[in-house]
Amino acid sequence: MLVFKFSAISSALLVSFPECVRDGHKFNMAESLLRAGFSKGEHTLFVSNNLFADNRRRLCQRLTENASVPENAFILLQGGESLSLYDTDVEYVFRQEPYFHWMFGVKEPDFYGVVEVSTAKTMLFMPRLPEDFAIWIGRLLSKDEFKKMYSVDEVHYVDDIATVLKKCNPSVLLTLTGMNTDSGLTVREAAFDGINEFTVDNKLLHPEIAECRVIKSDLELEVLRYVNKISSDAHIHVMRTIRSGMMEYQAEATFLNYIYVVGGCRYHSYTCICSSGENGSLLHYGHANSPNDKHINDGDMCLFDMGGSYCGYSSDITCSFPANGKFTKDQVIIYNAVLNANKAVMNAAKPGVSWVDMHKLANRVLLTDLRDAGLLQGDVGEMMEAGLAAIFQPHGLGHFMGLDVHDVGGYLEGTPSRPTEPGLNKLRTARVLEKGMVITIEPGCYFSDVLLDKALANPKQAKFLVRQVIERFRNFGGVRIEDDVIIMEDGVENMTKVPRTIEEIEAVMENKIDLVPAAPSGKTSA
Repeated sequence: MLVFKFSAISSALLVSFPECVRDGHKFNMAESLLRAGFSKGEHTLFVSNNLFADNRRRLCQRLTENASVPENAFILLQGGESLSLYDTDVEYVFRQEPYFHWMFGVKEPDFYGVVEVSTAKTMLFMPRLPEDFAIWIGRLLSKDEFKKMYSVDEVHYVDDIATVLKKCNPSVLLTLTGMNTDSGLTVREAAFDGINEFTVDNKLLHPEIAECRVIKSDLELEVLRYVNKISSDAHIHVMRTIRSGMMEYQAEATFLNYIYVVGGCRYHSYTCICSSGENGSLLHYGHANSPNDKHINDGDMCLFDMGGSYCGYSSDITCSFPANGKFTKDQVIIYNAVLNANKAVMNAAKPGVSWVDMHKLANRVLLTDLRDAGLLQGDVGEMMEAGLAAIFQPHGLGHFMGLDVHDVGGYLEGTPSRPTEPGLNKLRTARVLEKGMVITIEPGCYFSDVLLDKALANPKQAKFLVRQVIERFRNFGGVRIEDDVIIMEDGVENMTKVPRTIEEIEAVMENKIDLVPAAPSGKTSA
């Protein structure tokens, strides 16, 4: 495990850089930059290419044990391509296709990768770029340089792929295609000129590689711990710099600046959700229709869901707190109800436990606390049967996390199918937990006009609602508490390190830092 020690080097931004210690010994990150792997500077985590070699080894082992995979089979994957912004010559910042990244760790676009199943021998195929590209992108690396950079056995040009593979005489090329059950989209299958001369199987690989991604290796967990540490500290930094009167996007900018400057996270795992006040009831606020553009008012409840990405690996953390740093009585009620649900799952989750049961546990705790606070009335068991929990938490309890923030493997063939009951049907997986899984625990409570009106119009649900109290919480917004955990042998390891109790949050926010200058008063430009 890595331990991160932070020391302030800039009082203006509270920028701090980690010094890594492994097994009690200082890890010389400057020297590590000379080795093959990923790093964003000596203040960031060095990720060895051993991570990707180990991923390939694990996949080859699974395929070897699969009786349907013939001898002399080869895996073939195609990496991501550069994409332009609509019809312009402006390119999106490139991010590698996740399965390709999982196997090879290649940062550049337009690569292919081939692995011999029996030996894990690895070949990369690089694009043959015109010499004048060096004017725009810098010196073009040679095949030997890419071989050393990514610690593979051979590197060839993409236009030689058919020739090289014919010499290998594979019995079958295992290509990747399959549906992502979160997006409903299908991963693109590899193709090249001449592939029709080979025997191709596009069924065997997907369930095996997806299952490999569900169970994280120790090296993957090191990266996930790092990006969670950076993102946790960024959330704390936002808490300490936020002010009533700021714009929501200024909190977003503060977070993004911190994870990049301090942690080397050029990318974030998803669009930042920086909702305040009534916006907190919108589950994926921050999109184009509402791009974190509201003023944060004094007393608003903030719900900030943000996570950095490092070496392709994600974090996904949600913190909820009052903008002025002091909880009102109503905010205490809702916050503690969600926190109690979070803690209940945290204490119960372990290998062998059904994720569906964890969702039900969180719902039951939430409804019980809302009833005890006077928002609801009646028997909690009957509320559960009536689907009332989905009115207040209309999303699943959590999701797998890894290279994708909503990581693959939720509903693979042979695993439990998606439930049909309200609320449960939003679960991104219904699997039984296993050691090595990484999953989010994110119960929430939201006061959505759409859902409240629906419940009040439904006699089976309305009888549980104390209308006059519910009306008091209109425009409250919502609370979500999201932690990223590793399923261990006898419980969970919570990688998220942020203040969670009301006392902890108020103490952190009392120690404010001036970061964003006040907007000038007077005239505004047209």
